[in-house]
Amino acid sequence: MENKQTALETILSRRSIRSYTDRKLNEAVYEHLLKAAMAAPSAHNQQPWEFVVIDDRKLLDAIPEFHPYSKMLMQAPAAIVVCARSNGLKSDEFWPQDCAAATENILLAATALGLGSVWLGVYPKEPLIKGLRALLGLPDDIVPFSIVSLGYPAEAKKPSDRYDTARVHKNGW
Repeated sequence: MENKQTALETILSRRSIRSYTDRKLNEAVYEHLLKAAMAAPSAHNQQPWEFVVIDDRKLLDAIPEFHPYSKMLMQAPAAIVVCARSNGLKSDEFWPQDCAAATENILLAATALGLGSVWLGVYPKEPLIKGLRALLGLPDDIVPFSIVSLGYPAEAKKPSDRYDTARVHKNGW
């Protein structure tokens, strides 16, 4: 926790990191990341999320067999699969937004803790959903939404200034 940043510094410096050292993440790091995820807003405060922490090398190596953009997992020491419990929700159409907010919170917390991370989309791609369900033994009412690849960075990327005033419209288009 020696690498604390302000919220705005964290947001503006977050980058997708795909190369990691072999240093393992400890349980305290997972707890910080998951607390951040569960602090996300959710429609009707339903908090539909469930999380699968993966640090088993065989499982991490198996994901690229069905997810074409997940090759970095073969080097990553860990990943978190963000899922939704899709049944019994008051507003079942909003769970993807809820899980997106939880995913972003993991990415930001990872950056603040000095970790590298990448958001890998899963939902709504049925082959990816089926692959994760089979690999992780997910129940039918659990929908995998995203995978966050995690590790201590073996590469450094400068912040990317993406601010574009041409995309800002005030009081209408």
